[in-house]
Amino acid sequence: MAEARPAAHPSAHLEGLNPEQREATEHFEGPILVLAGAGSGKTRVLTARVCHLIREHGVPPARILAVTFTNKAAGEMKERITRMLGSEPAGMWVGTFHAIGARILRRHADRLGWDRTFTIFDQDQSLRLVKSVQESVGLDPKRWSPKALRAEMSNAKNQLVSSEAFARDNEGSFDMFVRAVARIYPPYQRALQDQNAFDFDDLLMKPVELLEAAPGLLREYRERFAFVLVDEYQDTNRAQFRFIELLAADHGNLMVVGDDDQSIYGWRGADIRNILDFETAFPGARIVRLERNYRSTQRILDAANAVIAENVDRKGKTLRTERAGGDAITLVETFDETDEARWIVGDLRVRYDETPDLSYRSIAVLYRTNAQARALEDAFRREGIPYQVVGSVRFYERREIQDVLAYLRLISNPRDRVAFERVVNYPRRGIGSTSLQKLSDWASIEGLSLLDAAARSEHMPGLRGAAAVGLASFASLIQRYSLRATQVGVGTLLEELVEELDLARHLHDEGPEGEDRARNVAELIAGALDFDVDPVDTLGVEETDGFTELDLFLQQVALVADVDRLDPDADAVTLMTLHNAKGLEFPVVYISGMEDGLFPLSRAYDEPTALEEERRLFYVGITRAEDKLSLSWARQRRRAGDFTYGTLSSFVDAIPEELRDLRMSDRLRIAASSTPHRGSRHRRRGESPAFEYEPEYEPDGSFNQDLPRYVKGERVVHQTFGSGSVVEVTGFGRDLKVTVDFDETGRKKLLVRYANLERDWP
Repeated sequence: MAEARPAAHPSAHLEGLNPEQREATEHFEGPILVLAGAGSGKTRVLTARVCHLIREHGVPPARILAVTFTNKAAGEMKERITRMLGSEPAGMWVGTFHAIGARILRRHADRLGWDRTFTIFDQDQSLRLVKSVQESVGLDPKRWSPKALRAEMSNAKNQLVSSEAFARDNEGSFDMFVRAVARIYPPYQRALQDQNAFDFDDLLMKPVELLEAAPGLLREYRERFAFVLVDEYQDTNRAQFRFIELLAADHGNLMVVGDDDQSIYGWRGADIRNILDFETAFPGARIVRLERNYRSTQRILDAANAVIAENVDRKGKTLRTERAGGDAITLVETFDETDEARWIVGDLRVRYDETPDLSYRSIAVLYRTNAQARALEDAFRREGIPYQVVGSVRFYERREIQDVLAYLRLISNPRDRVAFERVVNYPRRGIGSTSLQKLSDWASIEGLSLLDAAARSEHMPGLRGAAAVGLASFASLIQRYSLRATQVGVGTLLEELVEELDLARHLHDEGPEGEDRARNVAELIAGALDFDVDPVDTLGVEETDGFTELDLFLQQVALVADVDRLDPDADAVTLMTLHNAKGLEFPVVYISGMEDGLFPLSRAYDEPTALEEERRLFYVGITRAEDKLSLSWARQRRRAGDFTYGTLSSFVDAIPEELRDLRMSDRLRIAASSTPHRGSRHRRRGESPAFEYEPEYEPDGSFNQDLPRYVKGERVVHQTFGSGSVVEVTGFGRDLKVTVDFDETGRKKLLVRYANLERDWP
């Protein structure tokens, strides 16, 4: 039973809110869009509004639905609401889109042809199924990447395109890859249903399909959820938008909170138009802007505002703070990625030593691509500074954890073919690939699941010896533990299973790495023993209704396995990509790799929308910093085995020079003092150093005389920014840049080879 909490003051949820936050909180009926800038207290607004609805308007908690993008955010929101109210909001649904979708499917999956005890396939399981389906239809995995095929199916599901519709529309496509997807999407979906499983994308698509096909059920959910709140709205895709639209379009009591300037997931289906066109989808919507930042210094915000102002596709807002001034933004030029990593480590060591209240956990190093972490990790290890990498192999993706979870999934769902194939011969039972193929063929003929076929393997023709004994023994093991799962908690079940399999010994026999694996399994057991979750809250059912604690545990694991594990209590520097940094904040932040072609990525220059998303990603990086921000770039960098020679990212141009503190690494300074000036094209912005780095060869080709020439004053046209006048021309060859005063969008600096400018002839 939950511990009794003291009753909170009736208006406690309004205390400390600024005028804009209060306006959003006190909004009652009708649609509202809260444009919440970075660090502006959006979580406070969401939780305060829930409390306001309950306290001031008497809305029962059970009639409120709050949707978040991470389980951590959902947990924090519920905890804050409970603290503000003085009691838990009984019956309120708070969770991620995937968790909410799973709850609805647990109640109604039978309407779609699935059993309510379905399994949720994670990325590894769905990829294994894709490979299996490929083999069954004769698509060579060496020619057609299973990951690419799965990604295309994922995109289709996020766009609410069914397997039948995709196959019908694309089976005759001129694009051979799309034709390949059309061949495997329908059998992949049938295989999921045969195994009573949904993949992650189904948790978004299938609830929409369910609600659209059942008007009565939709009416029930619309009446239940009289008020809907959505966090991180800028990251929603088509399926998520449609789900929210179905629930809220009738009554219109929808609050969405988001920041179009932090929309950085277009590459995985997020549609920025959902937030930009909110008033079109929900006419009469109120708009409230939260522009007061409670995180960063004014100098950091000035840099962020200047950078994001370069984008055209945005609602527009300007962050401000009461933290006037602050340190200038360090911009350091380094020799290569090793020199860059050493400078970052050296600088943060000095900062750590000279700042008494600064801990290592207060520092983050951000980068555009995961490959950049290697040089940084080398430097941290060399200096003995503790660090953690977010976005490396996740706990639940480790081989030994996946093996144990496969056992649990098969115990919970005997039709899970992917789980069966993963562990039927682990630990070894004398069951080879030939025997497994015979079993599979016989199961298909007899209309049995693989587990049922294994249980009857003594009747199977052509199967003898160790394989027959091993299959029967394996089936007996799973059946015993399926019964056991109805009698004991998941922790006890897992302990007994691991002991019977003698898994610790098998892992230890693998050597030093096996010892780490055994410790990971022990950690999984510890987590299972501590597992204590309300089935109503987890599954959305009104009673346990045949669900075991194992079912609850597997659902929780499936829904958190896709979230990176960041230990906030570890006193270690955090290394992560800029995408993973979203939603976090650190007193000290380093952003490395600020070179054109790396950040922004080269391909972004081919598409204006992609370039704007890259700029939004830089904005996200800048606004992670509370007190100090440092940017670094390298003159040369090894990428894909080759050296590339860099120039400072064009994104940095937007940061006013008075905000920058220009520096040069020691290695580059030494090279500068010993190398004669040679007039290289790699001149640094902002000063004229004695040293100019001159590569021995030009990796991207030398001066291209076919590039267009521009002169001051001439008129040009850009497909996004419109018409304007050239005011400055700098560089030459592949580094030729023009500064243009556009009539509608102001001054922009563009790299000519990517800008696709046309002359505006009179």
